[in-house]
Amino acid sequence: MVKLEDPNTLRNLSEPEVTNTIINSFKKAINELTVSESGNAEIRDRIKLREMRPFVVKDQTNLPSKKSVFNKTVGDSNLELRFAQFLERCDDVISYGKNYFQINFKLDYVNATGEISNYYPDFFVKTSPKTVFIIETKGLEDLDDPLKIKRLRQWCVDVNSSQSDVKYDFVYVDQEKFDSMTGETGKSVQQLTDFVSLVNNFREYKVD
Repeated sequence: MVKLEDPNTLRNLSEPEVTNTIINSFKKAINELTVSESGNAEIRDRIKLREMRPFVVKDQTNLPSKKSVFNKTVGDSNLELRFAQFLERCDDVISYGKNYFQINFKLDYVNATGEISNYYPDFFVKTSPKTVFIIETKGLEDLDDPLKIKRLRQWCVDVNSSQSDVKYDFVYVDQEKFDSMTGETGKSVQQLTDFVSLVNNFREYKVD
């Protein structure tokens, strides 16, 4: 039993590390009691990339785009740029777009520390007038990534059940496998020749 009036207890509780531990423990416990995934989705608005107003992006490496709805794709990583190059080569891709912050397509999810965070997937890919894929590209996976993809997978299920105009799906593209299947490592011939081959090969986090 801890006696709160004990001077030693009060002194220990005043230590910053102890205080942070107590606060974080309560925060996590409260979130676990109050945050629940209902599995329901409601479409309140639609984002039309072609109707986006011009916006300024970072001055960094970019790829001039023919299939993108934007005139160039600015990559936050080399993997994103190489993935955009791959999409440009795919005959079965009608159009695609990078999910810039200005588009504001985000999903809320419960992160690894039990807090509610926002998740911004990387790309939208349109393969037919009624089929859109949401893509996450990843170099090094962290603790939040499985939670983000689980949320994205549930979002696709929920939205598909609430409307039939467009079918949404997702693909998780990890760099190591993407490099090996596109011949980037020099150890493999190119195995990804179209988008459907990407969908068939990158099935991590899929539920069969």
